[in-house]
Amino acid sequence: RRAGRYQDQEGYGYQGESYPQEEDAASDATEGHDDEDQMYEGEYQGIPHPDEVKAAQRAARAKARQAQAGATELEELAEQYEDIMEDCGHGRFQWSLFIVLGLALMADGVECFVVGFVLPSAEKDMCLSNGEKGMLGLIVFLGMMVGAFIWGGMADKLGRRKCLIWALTINCVFAFLSSFAQGYGFFLFFRLISGIGIGGSVPIVYSYFSEFLQMDKRGEHLSWLCMFWMVGGIYASFTAWGIIPHYGWGFSMGTEFQFHSWRVFVLVCALPAITSLVGLMFMPESPRFLLENAKHDEAWMILKNVHDTNWRAKGQPEKVFQVTHIKAPKTQEDEFIEIQSATGTAMQRWAVRTLTLCKLVLKNVASLLGPELRLSTMFMAIIWFTMAFSYYGLGVWFPDMIKYLQQEEYESKVKVFHRERVERFHFNFSLENQIHREGEYINDKFINIQMKSVKFENSLFEDCYFEDIESTETIFENCTIRSTVFYNTDLYEERFIDCRLENTTFLHNKKGCHLDIDEENDVLIYLVSFLGSLAVLPGNIISALFMEKIGRVKIIGLSMLISAGCTFFLFLSFSQAAIIAWQCLFCGVSVAAWNGIEVITVELYPASKRATAFGVLNALCKLAAILGTSIFASFVGVTKVVPILLSCTALVCGGLVALKLPETREKILQ
Repeated sequence: RRAGRYQDQEGYGYQGESYPQEEDAASDATEGHDDEDQMYEGEYQGIPHPDEVKAAQRAARAKARQAQAGATELEELAEQYEDIMEDCGHGRFQWSLFIVLGLALMADGVECFVVGFVLPSAEKDMCLSNGEKGMLGLIVFLGMMVGAFIWGGMADKLGRRKCLIWALTINCVFAFLSSFAQGYGFFLFFRLISGIGIGGSVPIVYSYFSEFLQMDKRGEHLSWLCMFWMVGGIYASFTAWGIIPHYGWGFSMGTEFQFHSWRVFVLVCALPAITSLVGLMFMPESPRFLLENAKHDEAWMILKNVHDTNWRAKGQPEKVFQVTHIKAPKTQEDEFIEIQSATGTAMQRWAVRTLTLCKLVLKNVASLLGPELRLSTMFMAIIWFTMAFSYYGLGVWFPDMIKYLQQEEYESKVKVFHRERVERFHFNFSLENQIHREGEYINDKFINIQMKSVKFENSLFEDCYFEDIESTETIFENCTIRSTVFYNTDLYEERFIDCRLENTTFLHNKKGCHLDIDEENDVLIYLVSFLGSLAVLPGNIISALFMEKIGRVKIIGLSMLISAGCTFFLFLSFSQAAIIAWQCLFCGVSVAAWNGIEVITVELYPASKRATAFGVLNALCKLAAILGTSIFASFVGVTKVVPILLSCTALVCGGLVALKLPETREKILQ
């Protein structure tokens, strides 16, 4: 055995024994066996044991720290914290936290899909105009943008776990309320607040999890964590596919309260956030955050628990946590809060704490543009913005383009009836995808039928009777309607464009909205989203396996440049199948860039600014998403040149900037 005592120049009281099986570098097959009976298989080949490599790395860091007389307390804390995390190992505790935080990340992924899936049904229940539908689609990103900024800043001051619990609670409560909201205004408001809640998940989750990982595990396991966002997309697509088309799943209480299948889907989408919230109740605060805020004893207890949990699970409960003291610097900000919060009444103390918190958060945000971090922040802002602009813009453009191609195909099959004369006829069958020009309808009855995409032009209706009509995209243009009765129909007067209505009566018009004839729940749209989410899997696996080998910078740069190439080939796509194929390829490649971006964002910033920086950059990401979805959607059916060139240019610029970033794979988490 090799025994020794580690003590830096400050005299941290850190001692330990180094065992051949000390870390989890050995295979699971040898765990729990007697260390003395093991023979390292690379010994005869002159390959150093992983424990010896780690010991050498630790000694080198200690030597460098001694040589660097001007090292700050925070730098010394970062070095010691890395040593402690290496001793704690990677095991059961990290995997438990991985699942809990993964579910929170999954909830964020689900939130991005919810409104898009429910809109076709919600617009009928709430009678939404095109403008209202557009606002509902953007309000979620607006909420997530605000939430990322607020929760990211607060997590650096109040704690990762506490802020994540509050954020998920707000998301769950208002997602639940939105499923019961009957009016557009309430639904919009509840989805906005729900978005503000879930907006905190991404910046907090990555900051939180990274502070329980040692350096050589960080890139890989943060990349595996990214996979939960993909699982959220698959979950949303699959449940939407299985629930929303069943419009009868629900109940109603008169005409004022209706609870249809899409509202059930909204409830089901809150399950990942609820599950994560329950799991967080059993998870500790980040010890790194506690140490940064001079809470030594709490941090020590948590680190001891992590150490004991991991080694007990590996069959070595005899291993003892050897740390006796961790230097926890006390900041002026902590003293200021303590002084101010000890005076005045409860309300005054609350006001002082809140005002102080806001000032500290804004000060932290401003520090991201300080001399040390300015260049990194500017580069990261460009990369986050260009990636999000292209990814979310194309994420809307792909399904909208497929819908447009479907509509073109549908309209190409339209039936045209010219100058037909129908007299004393009873229409008891549905009319669909038809145009009637210069027709004459005398003493006819249209009873209990459905009309979908029907247009009457320059036609005459005289002594006709319409009853129990349900229509979609049906209009009368330049028609003359005489002595005709409309009873219990949804043919409102705005459906009659430039028509002459003579002695025409509308009785008991239908109130509210209804679903279209075929329920407009196109299975292909769910399938496209499902395939797009599933296509992310290979990119996630490859990026996780090579994150430590290739490095973050190369993965980001190459992935963004390859994604730009994928978008350029969209010029050659003229069918639904081709667009779906390119969407899957684009999603599969771009996810590697996303993984690298999120990992390097965690590693570029110190612990006191990590969640704040992630929150600011993620808020910028959502702003880019709002701009991208708005701009790209406006060109659907007009031209595909502009969206393709915009996305290609943005990705190339972002990829080239990414290559200028410093590599962080062997950098201790500051």
